Amino acid sequence: MPPRSPLPQRHGLDAAWLRTPRTDAPGAREWPTMRDFLMERLPARAQVDRMLGAGEFVDDRGHPWRGDEAYRPHAFVWFHRPLLPEPPVPFPLEVLEHSDRLVVADKPHFMATTPRGAHVQETALVKLRVSLGLPELTPAHRLDRLTAGVLVFTTRREHRGAYALVFQDRGASKVYEAIAPFEPNMELPRRVVNRIEKHRGSLQAQIVPGEPNAETLVEVAEVHGPWARYRLTPLTGKTHQLRLHMASLGLPLVGDPLYPTMLDVAPDDFSAPLRLVAKELRFTDPVDGTAREYVSGRALEWPTAPSVRQ
Repeated sequence: MPPRSPLPQRHGLDAAWLRTPRTDAPGAREWPTMRDFLMERLPARAQVDRMLGAGEFVDDRGHPWRGDEAYRPHAFVWFHRPLLPEPPVPFPLEVLEHSDRLVVADKPHFMATTPRGAHVQETALVKLRVSLGLPELTPAHRLDRLTAGVLVFTTRREHRGAYALVFQDRGASKVYEAIAPFEPNMELPRRVVNRIEKHRGSLQAQIVPGEPNAETLVEVAEVHGPWARYRLTPLTGKTHQLRLHMASLGLPLVGDPLYPTMLDVAPDDFSAPLRLVAKELRFTDPVDGTAREYVSGRALEWPTAPSVRQ
């Protein structure tokens, strides 16, 4: 782990960092200067000279790197990445509770929980840090970008571990709602139990042979013509678990661009949200022992035609 950043947050974002490799290992290489190292390691090479000239690369004491220094092994380089334009998510991020220890949000579809890849400023974490003035805000758990619903953040560093442990140890009870095709001949409710794995570099997770690591209770809550609103209760929290389990039943969620088939959707296409929402969340507060319960106010719209993207 790196030392604490010598740079303050900018636009709700922590500074990025690199550490130069050691040169005493077999096969290790050495660059002539620190500039040569940065030019090779950073994708935006055209920005490196500008940032060096502006003093935007600093060491762990906050002193600017000039770039013409001799290469220094095992040294930290801190900097803020240039921000690129992002399509604004056209749905509001709502706050359900703001207390001394927690911020509980009702996240919209299409908004990532934390910065990743092309989604940086249009993320729940960055927006809440900026709007609430909480630089230490951190998610206690995550929802994927296409899933809406209840999301819990801790306000300060000293609270992170206790609340994160609630979710890591499955101490939180979660209920999701989803819309998918209705199959009258399918016996429901049922438990879907199998093994899910997601390999690095693949967008889709897969059901594979082996010891089960994923379990979901699937129930029908309401029928609306050829569609049904399902109540999904995950007993585990594997990546894309609910989406994959429903697709494996032949009931792919409306608006899902990954399951069962990957679709090419433009990043600024907000026309067909995934019909999945983290509707209810309950847990016992690990600090004061109170029962906490939150309900998302987001309602899933019924499809208007059989051709809705699935």
